[in-house]
Amino acid sequence: MTRIEPELIRRWLDGWTVARAVPEAEPVGSAGDGLRSKCDQPGREIEVFALRADEDPESLARLAASVAAAQQITWLTVPTLRPSAVEAVVSAAGLELLHRSEWFMTTDLTEHPQHAPAAPYEREVRTEGAVTVVSLHGPSGEIAARGTIAVIGPDAIADRIETDPAHRRRGLGRAMMSALAAAAVARGARTGLLIASEEGQRLYSSLGWHHEADVLIARRPAVPANR
Repeated sequence: MTRIEPELIRRWLDGWTVARAVPEAEPVGSAGDGLRSKCDQPGREIEVFALRADEDPESLARLAASVAAAQQITWLTVPTLRPSAVEAVVSAAGLELLHRSEWFMTTDLTEHPQHAPAAPYEREVRTEGAVTVVSLHGPSGEIAARGTIAVIGPDAIADRIETDPAHRRRGLGRAMMSALAAAAVARGARTGLLIASEEGQRLYSSLGWHHEADVLIARRPAVPANR
């Protein structure tokens, strides 16, 4: 494979916006260059997702230029099999590459390993609409780990998988992903999609998730407050 399919990115984004309860992404740029989502987060008001970075570097250059000129704080997220080429394009546009390496990953949820949380941890599963939230509670009732998955047709998009630092290295990440996968399959999903942080990549790989592309994130350099 020489590029990641734009449709796969769209499918992930459809679920990601639902999981985060943000507006549906809208087309940005010409000829299907990318999609734009309003995040309204401090330091991340808008996020633009490149769809054709590998097949058409000029489309990425157009998106990078628009992000560089944006009035709102805008991130540019680029799934790619050519990270060095992407880095060169966004740097030429004057954007700052965030220092983290993320992965676009997929899996067959029907074959996902199952791991129950060890005592004394207890699992809570809540579903509202298309979104399921799983919480793992510690012995005092505190939330030790938490994660979200949004089911959109046959796809399930996992997001915000977090384990409290005080509860790490106890298998909670595996138990969390197992619970999310089981909940999604029960609702008819088959394919799991996520973007993994550098910290989560080893966990997801050990559970059978496959690396489809690197993900680079860039933004306009922050202006010092004293200027």
